[in-house]
Amino acid sequence: MLFVVIRNDKPNSFNLRLSERPKHLEYLKTVLDRIVYGGALLDDTGRQIGSALIIDVADKAAADAFAIADPYVDVGLFANTSVRRFRPVFEDGAWL
Repeated sequence: MLFVVIRNDKPNSFNLRLSERPKHLEYLKTVLDRIVYGGALLDDTGRQIGSALIIDVADKAAADAFAIADPYVDVGLFANTSVRRFRPVFEDGAWL
């Protein structure tokens, strides 16, 4: 089942993001098999201010657990996180 995890960083937290990034990347290595697509949300200058991931997990509880397990959560990087079911409609410029 697909879910989208959208996270917005707290204001002025770029240095925190950078300092904790190695732990975050180690976590992602353990869940790569569940990540369908992901990337950075950027401000107008190109600096990362959040992220979006599409994950494939069994259910909402698994999606929430995936989101909570990220080490960035423990250090308080995120202002908010949204975890929602996702239904693809387009892929590579075509209707599904």
